[in-house]
Amino acid sequence: MEYTVQKLAKLAGVTSRTLRYYDEIGILKPARINSSGYRIYGSKEVDRLQQILFYRELELELDSIEKIINAPSFNELEALKDHRDKLLTKQKRLEGLIDSVDRTLAAKEGRIMMSDQEKFEGFKQNLIDENERKYGDEIREKYGDEAVGKSNAKLKGMSKEKYAQGEKLGEEVLQVLHEAFQTGDPAGELAQKAADLHRQWLGFYWDSYSKEAHAGLAQMYVDDERFTGYYDKKQPGMAAFLRDAVFVYTGRTN
Repeated sequence: MEYTVQKLAKLAGVTSRTLRYYDEIGILKPARINSSGYRIYGSKEVDRLQQILFYRELELELDSIEKIINAPSFNELEALKDHRDKLLTKQKRLEGLIDSVDRTLAAKEGRIMMSDQEKFEGFKQNLIDENERKYGDEIREKYGDEAVGKSNAKLKGMSKEKYAQGEKLGEEVLQVLHEAFQTGDPAGELAQKAADLHRQWLGFYWDSYSKEAHAGLAQMYVDDERFTGYYDKKQPGMAAFLRDAVFVYTGRTN
């Protein structure tokens, strides 16, 4: 079956403007343009749009989606299986948060007792699941399942005070790193302070610390665009600057 822009937009629950934009950026081209100048989409384009929307549901950016679906190694069946696994993880995460809300309501109504730690379990599990979704494969490949498992267990066991301290320290790392970046010197006092704060921040989540692992993580911030995007969001180049500062801090030469 073939569809015009308007019909496909209605079928997929998106706007006509979205489909035209996808055409403009090259992520979803129509099968053909008819004699009246209308974009016409066939079954192949319908399947491609479905894949795009699956990835959008998983909060991937359009440029990342384009790289994935245009890769020579892209396999539609494997992609669907991967979508299913990730959506099940998302479902589990939401169910955990809903359960936390239900338990909080029950506690407020006096039906159950709820400890302070229990009040934050849903959020901590949500963070673990989100990290697994975004970075799990890379982190497990680099550090192993055992190390990642211990890190997750440490996070789940944190008190609300310890968790808040970790969040506050993470913000301080970014603030000092931004100030250090303005100096342009990764070996300078401010940059080394940022590297040391980063080490302290890792201590909230890592089961054990080593200079080698610290330097390896800093390199990953540069090698993986998702990590790079987090640090470069405030100032482009900060991920590489942090990597260089950590290299100096840990004594790594390259």
